[in-house]
Amino acid sequence: MISNIYKEAAISFLELVTSGTIREAFERHIAPDFRHHHPYFRGDAESLMLAMEENVVQSPNKMLEVKHTIAEGNTVAVHSHIKQNPEELGAAVIHIFRFEGERVVELWDVGQAIPEDSPNEHGMF
Repeated sequence: MISNIYKEAAISFLELVTSGTIREAFERHIAPDFRHHHPYFRGDAESLMLAMEENVVQSPNKMLEVKHTIAEGNTVAVHSHIKQNPEELGAAVIHIFRFEGERVVELWDVGQAIPEDSPNEHGMF
């Protein structure tokens, strides 16, 4: 099923980026006409890739744990627990990927820091 291929590609991209192999992640998965919809970046592949390379230098022990993936057509949402270092609580992050062919053409990402004290007995995940 094509949606499983997209799920695997989205997770592969995130895992490669987290492991520090950012250029490989972009070469494998990102389309030439890629658009990023994050308000703190220009919106192109080059600026995102450079920011990710800077982040891996600042956070070499970054961790990613995928909790859920949802696919509909050519769109995949990945809900993850991301920590910049093992000692912190981290954040719940959702990346939404839109594919054309086998490449990511658009990416949205939103995150929420995990609070130390929360009244929610079920937690973030």
